[in-house]
Amino acid sequence: MKRRAFITFLGGASIAWRSAARAQQSERMPRIGVLANAGPNDPESQARIASLRQGLQDTGWTVGRNVLLDTRWSGGDVARLRQEAADLVAVGSDVIVAGVGPTLPVLQQATRTVPVVMAQGLDPVGAGFVQSLAQPGGNITGFTQFEYSLSGKWLELLKEVAPPVVRVAVLREPGVAGIGQWAIIQAVAQSLGLELKPIELNAPEQIERAIATFARSPNGGLIIVVSAAALHHRELIISLAARHRLPAVYAYRIFVTDGGLISYGADIAGQYRRAAGYVDRILRGEKPGDLPVQGPTKYDLVVNLKTAKALGLDVPDSLLARADEVIE
Repeated sequence: MKRRAFITFLGGASIAWRSAARAQQSERMPRIGVLANAGPNDPESQARIASLRQGLQDTGWTVGRNVLLDTRWSGGDVARLRQEAADLVAVGSDVIVAGVGPTLPVLQQATRTVPVVMAQGLDPVGAGFVQSLAQPGGNITGFTQFEYSLSGKWLELLKEVAPPVVRVAVLREPGVAGIGQWAIIQAVAQSLGLELKPIELNAPEQIERAIATFARSPNGGLIIVVSAAALHHRELIISLAARHRLPAVYAYRIFVTDGGLISYGADIAGQYRRAAGYVDRILRGEKPGDLPVQGPTKYDLVVNLKTAKALGLDVPDSLLARADEVIE
């Protein structure tokens, strides 16, 4: 090859290489981070991630083809949760989906610029995560998993399924959401003539001791409100309710599928599908601060007849007729 032709060839190859590199950079797949406070083997968390993936698919995003999904698990370890949050920011996540409990405050500490979509927030205004539901104003938006008025419904369900109950222990964790739920439950308890006992969701041995003490007196029942701590101690709480023969109403369906009596709460898997819609809008250029925080659109009532029978309870036909799911 002549020298001039060779130089021309090298120049053309260089231009082609640079063009290919630029094209590859321009085709960089968006990265979606997911921060979960559970472990990777938790079936409920896996179902939520599956719903998120389906929601992304519905909006035109296929994981591995035109978007990356980077899920981080803490297994309930707060120190690890902080590290995973920092890593999701460091690797260049374009948007991060936050799960329940401490995931949101940890992400707020990690970044004030990367968009964050909460799939199951707890009173984000009261907790200071957003300025208002209509205009979040910062880098956080998404969906709440309950409204405070729901709290009174749990007491009504407990009295409906177990009329003799006159004493109710409310399992809660400290914080704005716990205080708000407790206030509503107190108001409804007065109208129903029920005596309340708060039980803080702390160490397992403390929970076990508190419930055992409560169960020494007759005609008691349990309310387990919305909280990350309740989910973390799920197996213990269900086993204690069964051991002490305490009818219990839960905020999450998984408690009932795992052996609890009744649950009434938001369709959490549906929340993750809805979160995918906000992820899509953010990836396409909208700002999280302009996307209003939305509440649940669907609540599910789930009843476990096997557990009711073990407790000697006859579930009213009127309650069964309203149930979205009956486990026999």
